[in-house]
Amino acid sequence: MTRLLVLQPDADDPPARLGEWLTAAGAVLDVVKPYEDPVPDTLDGYQGVVCLGGAMGALDDAVHPWLADVRKLLSHAVSKNVPLLAVCLGAQLLAVATGGQVRRSPQGPEIGVQLVAKRDAASGDPLFNDLPWTPDVLQFHEDEVGFLPPTAVLLASSPKCANQAFRVGDRAYGVQFHIETTPEVVLGWAAGYPEAVEGVRPGVLDPVRLAEGHEDIREVWQPFAERFVRLAAGELTIHRSLPLV
Repeated sequence: MTRLLVLQPDADDPPARLGEWLTAAGAVLDVVKPYEDPVPDTLDGYQGVVCLGGAMGALDDAVHPWLADVRKLLSHAVSKNVPLLAVCLGAQLLAVATGGQVRRSPQGPEIGVQLVAKRDAASGDPLFNDLPWTPDVLQFHEDEVGFLPPTAVLLASSPKCANQAFRVGDRAYGVQFHIETTPEVVLGWAAGYPEAVEGVRPGVLDPVRLAEGHEDIREVWQPFAERFVRLAAGELTIHRSLPLV
């Protein structure tokens, strides 16, 4: 049994499809909502961690004091080499917890189904190697990781946001984009944060277009989620290509 701790910082960003994919791959999920549940002090009994997104900023401790506990636990996961997948806000929290910096995106929000591009370092990575070079993702963020942690490896970028995916150590992954959403979740965000979607091009949030985009996302990222469960179970070999000199 592969037991995963799932941190859900926001009621509006549930595990949704990602949770279904992880469960289908054999994982057992313990979902902790830090805004109403205490964050565990250790990861004893867990083989991996997933940290989801949220509307708050990664350093909004004054309003959400539990964010400090989340960052501490993510840092603990890295130090103990526990497989970690951190999504959107989760990726920003991982970056801050390990020496990076988060800022408001200077090029404005990224919203909708878009493409990101893998970097060369993704070759040989146990999770990213088998992804297409330009996988579909769902973007919905105004903040970004402006500076990666000193030991991080960049795995994917986009024209508006250089640090779309990164790895810290051997097993901790941050992705600025979303893979867990459903079209209904995204439309709920758009309704709840109208100022964030003011400049979005017509059609980007069309329900049919979102449904088609989410099917493309599923084809790419469900196998990725399955690989994460295998990584947590100790079934994936950590082997990467040497960098070119």
